[in-house]
Amino acid sequence: MQTLPPVGVLLLDTRFARPPGDIGNASTFGGRVLYETVGGASITRILQGDPEDPALAEGFRAARDRLVARGAELITTSCGLLVFQQARLSQGCPVPFTASSLFQIPLRQRQHGKVAVMGLLQGSITPAHLAAAGVAPDLPVGELPDDAHLLNVLRANDPDRPIDAQRATAELIAAARALLDRAPDTAALVLECTNLPPYQAALAEALDLPVYGFYDWLLAIHQGQARPDGSLPPACPTEIPA
Repeated sequence: MQTLPPVGVLLLDTRFARPPGDIGNASTFGGRVLYETVGGASITRILQGDPEDPALAEGFRAARDRLVARGAELITTSCGLLVFQQARLSQGCPVPFTASSLFQIPLRQRQHGKVAVMGLLQGSITPAHLAAAGVAPDLPVGELPDDAHLLNVLRANDPDRPIDAQRATAELIAAARALLDRAPDTAALVLECTNLPPYQAALAEALDLPVYGFYDWLLAIHQGQARPDGSLPPACPTEIPA
């Protein structure tokens, strides 16, 4: 896997298990990662709260500044649904900041054509999220069923509750195939949720399609493929260098 400069991750206030490949597991970055948890930033607050919540915004800004002070050279968040925070948290940040893996959709569309998005929770990725990422609000979106094993583990918010990787992978593949049944001309898939990349390689093999997660997006920013807000340089290459 290609390496990144020291990455800083703004973590939501959660406690579930994070296997290799998850953004909250340091081995995903070969140890070259710094973490700051944003107190009170629960997934419920992100899903149901006010995107303009000043207290939450201040918590993210303070954690961002701590990551910069600790040496982070590229900063992101642990939740793709924070796409609304891009302008707020990039302002005044001395290093590149990207709030969401959703911002890579324009790049993947330029590379592959038709792109679909895989999320975690039904209804969590709204047309407003897609519009904030600079793409059509009717882009095809898939998600896991409400009774999915991975969802149940994450909802339990217990670091000692293990994830059955085989079951999580099978359910994700089934959900992605259901998405492709609705959007059969899909040429590439983007994973919004940072908890899905542990199963990314198996998903790509099963679908025989390129599948992109948060790490791919951070690499693209680092290599100058796209800007952190998803905008594309005029001479953006069509393939990521080997």
